[in-house]
This record gives sequence, C-alpha cells and structure tokens, in this order.
Amino acid sequence: MGIKTKIQMLPGLARFAGALLIAGTLAACSPLGMFARDNVEPLVPAEQLYASAVANMDNNRFNAAIEDLEKLEKQHPFSEVNERGKVMLTFANFRQGRFPDAVRAADRYLALYPNGAEADYVLFLKGSSYYRQIADITRDQELAAEAIDTFALLESRFPNSRYVAESRQMVLVARDQVAGKEMSVGRYYLGNRNYTAAINRFRTVVEDHQTSTHVEEALYRLIEGYLALGLVGEAQTAGAVLGTNYPNSDWYQRGFTLLQNQGLAPQMMTGNWMST
Repeated sequence: MGIKTKIQMLPGLARFAGALLIAGTLAACSPLGMFARDNVEPLVPAEQLYASAVANMDNNRFNAAIEDLEKLEKQHPFSEVNERGKVMLTFANFRQGRFPDAVRAADRYLALYPNGAEADYVLFLKGSSYYRQIADITRDQELAAEAIDTFALLESRFPNSRYVAESRQMVLVARDQVAGKEMSVGRYYLGNRNYTAAINRFRTVVEDHQTSTHVEEALYRLIEGYLALGLVGEAQTAGAVLGTNYPNSDWYQRGFTLLQNQGLAPQMMTGNWMST
C-alpha cells in the first residue's frame, strides 16, 4: 500500500514541478525580469576604466572621465589604480565646478590614504573647492571657515608642500570674508544700540582676523561702542591702538575726533584686553 501511494503521488509532484518551471519561464520573460537583467552593470576591467579616464582627461572630457572614475570606485574599490583614480576624480569634479562633489571625493581619498603620495594635493583641491564657493559677506561664511581650516591642515601636515604658498593667499581672502561678515553683523547691532553684542563682533575681528582689511574700522567701531557704554578707558585704548598701527588712516582721524568731542584723547590704559 505504501508503494502504491507513492506511485499515485508522482503525477502531482510532476504537475508541481511543471508549474514551477512555467512560473520561472514567465518571470524571465516578464518586463520586470527583463528589466532586472538589463539593469545589471557590466563589469569592466579596472585598467580599462582607468585608461579610458586618462584619455578623457587628456582631451578635457571631464564629465566622461568622472563617469569612468566613479565606475572604477564602485566596481574595483581595491584596485591598485584606485588611489590615483580618486585623485583624478577630485580634480575632475573641481575642474567642472562640481565643488561639493570634489570635497566628497577628497574626503574619500583622505580616509583611505591619509598619508598618500598626493594627500597634500587632495587637501589643496578640497580647500580650493570650499574657497570657490565663498559667497559675499552678507551671507553665512561657513564655507570660508571650512577653506581656512582645510588650508591650515594642509600647512600643518605638509609644511614643505608646494601648494602651501598659494593656499596662504586664499586664506587671506577667506579671512577677509569672515571678518567682513563679523563687521556686517556688528554694525547691525551697533545701529540697534545692542552695544555689547556689537563690541563682541568687532573684538573678534581685531583678535582673530588681524590680517584682514577690516581691523581699522573694527577699532574705530570699538571706540563708538565703548563710549556708548561709558567705558572711557577702553575707548581711549582702542583709539591708541588704532593710532599706533594705522596713524594715517581715515578711521583713526574719525576716532580721534570722536574722542576729542568727549574731551578725551587716545591713550593706552592697562587692565583691558587690548593692552596685553
């Protein structure tokens, strides 16, 4: 009876297997199945992708080079040519004005190759990408601060790098932008008689951005703010610092006049942050 039962079940099993076969065939022929097969990206040898990227770079086809290099990263993350490929990807994105993409590509390189042969160049490209995005002083200066920090890291890690000199010039401009933003906010507070907040902004310019073009005005605005608060000694000291460092400045002449109208004169007073 057991043998007979097994024999009787065989046709059912055959029908079940046939149904599975038909279902598999239908799935393969369905639009969804065809899409799944067609969507599989063909694997291209790393050397071929790299050679194609180099050729595209040489012919200024940077978008095509970016496609090759992104595919290289994705398909061959451990290839010997991937380190150089990441440098090229950072540059290609920078060259095309895709600055956020250049920053991300630089970060990927630096995470994998912090002491790589071209780490200084990648840091330079990253800082330059931030620098090229700096907006006017009426907007937030976070990108300028990022550029300053990145170039500072470049100089501290690679002081003998040939990219340091150029980065220093960009740091000067970036610092001027940050200082300009501080001045803009400080003037706003000063105009609204929020003198303490204004003084804090002008003090930041004087202390942290001494190479900027805004220091002269910041010292004059400190005279205004301190006089408004009745802090005569601080106002006189700001005038003295302004006169010592910028004796021919129009801002000093204005500051001198402002103090003179109060019966005061520029004088270095001890015991405040400007006299130390």
